[in-house]
Amino acid sequence: MSELFAPVCSITITKRRRFFWAAWWSGPPAHVPFRKPDAEGGAAATREEALAAAEKRAGMKLVEIDPLWARAWIRILRGEPAWPSKVSREPRGRASTAARSPEEEAARPAEASLSVWDVLGVGRDVTEQELKAAYRRRALETHPDHGGNEEAFRRVVRAYAEAQRRLRRPRAGRPAKKKRAE
Repeated sequence: MSELFAPVCSITITKRRRFFWAAWWSGPPAHVPFRKPDAEGGAAATREEALAAAEKRAGMKLVEIDPLWARAWIRILRGEPAWPSKVSREPRGRASTAARSPEEEAARPAEASLSVWDVLGVGRDVTEQELKAAYRRRALETHPDHGGNEEAFRRVVRAYAEAQRRLRRPRAGRPAKKKRAE
């Protein structure tokens, strides 16, 4: 049986707020093994400009697909795995609440019971500098722009805010920090 295929283009925004595109016209993109695009380009100021550049390079009309493909190709160009997590492989809809599988639903209560320290991967006796470093590391791992899960990223941000609040709060056995008189 032959498979129908339309030439496609994936466009994503870069760290420098420019638009990077990756296009496939000789065959569809594939997850495993990742199929490299027929062409790619960057530095477009708008999404429309990026699509026009891709269509010019392909010499045909392209259908725009999920940006996760362009992000995966960017990660490969950086020497990273195309799909750092299973979640990053699955196209996301416009709505942030997608249907979950029974396995994901079963895992949710366990995730919710993690302490702020577990979410950030540090112990309770962490210093402010260690906490900040752990937050930055976990934020990069879970950020949606880096192939992470939006919900996991929000959990990391909330855990960091709570951990900061707890570090600043005086505890029994730990003297409260005194403010200097100016």
